[in-house]
Amino acid sequence: MRRKANRVGKRAHRPKLRLGLPDLDQARAAVLNSLPSPESQRGYRHSIDEFIVWYCSEPRLSFNKTVVTRYRIHLETRQLAPGTINVRLAAVRRLAYEAADAGLLSPELAAGIRRVKGARKLGVRLGNWLTVEEARRLWQSPGTETLKGKRDTALLAILLGCGLRRRELAELTLDLLQRREDHWAIVDLIGKGGHIRTVPVPDWVKQTVDEWLMAAGIAAGRVFRCVCRAGKTWGGGMTERVVWHVVKENGAKLNLAKLAPHDLRLSCARLCHAAGGEMEQIQFLLGHISVQTTETYLGCKQRLRGAVNDRIGIEP
Repeated sequence: MRRKANRVGKRAHRPKLRLGLPDLDQARAAVLNSLPSPESQRGYRHSIDEFIVWYCSEPRLSFNKTVVTRYRIHLETRQLAPGTINVRLAAVRRLAYEAADAGLLSPELAAGIRRVKGARKLGVRLGNWLTVEEARRLWQSPGTETLKGKRDTALLAILLGCGLRRRELAELTLDLLQRREDHWAIVDLIGKGGHIRTVPVPDWVKQTVDEWLMAAGIAAGRVFRCVCRAGKTWGGGMTERVVWHVVKENGAKLNLAKLAPHDLRLSCARLCHAAGGEMEQIQFLLGHISVQTTETYLGCKQRLRGAVNDRIGIEP
């Protein structure tokens, strides 16, 4: 009897070939909890949810290399960009890894899934960069006659002039705007991956922000708030989705198709470089990697006085 009970116990803990929805949800939660960045969590959540819907629509599928390869073919038939497909596959590989780590999936199957090749990238993708004239027209397009117009003007000015991510902008608080080295800056901004950086704020950008703050009567807390149809602020902040809609709405006015907040960040970098900005100073501005690591490797220090984004050609 004891020998029979041991065999039953081994079968109960044996990794599965097919994962049910509870198993997938458990692995999904493990993946999301392992990611420190909200941006990464959002992207992986979307990719994993899409895969789970596809996987559960095909009954009795094993979770293995062959099935994930079929999923890659499914993504390719949707004519998604190679970069998008590879992001989705990276999320599936991470899902398999966490499932194996939790004892839900055989390590051999997880290793096979991790060997699924991504889509080939052919050529170089062109970014949606704005010209100097397009950028200037964009941030001035909302106008300053209304409270919403003042807010949107300041919002677009910061995205274009400082290169902030939309989450960084939505969560920006007034106490981070400080005067350093005779220059306005967003001090100790916590960005993607928990990296901390200081972002110089050009005088023309600070002026648009001051006009918005004064009109809205904001003295503390989040810099940007929602504006209701009655023309008054409400709530203690705004979401990333509002930032997205502001960019899309004003981009449509200028016939700038498929304009996204990240395109304004790209444009900021391009305009800084075209205006003669040093590469390492632009890296400091955007915070792509740790500022401390960049200083160590390049032997340079971020400069706030005469910052690279002070004069990039779109000032009033």
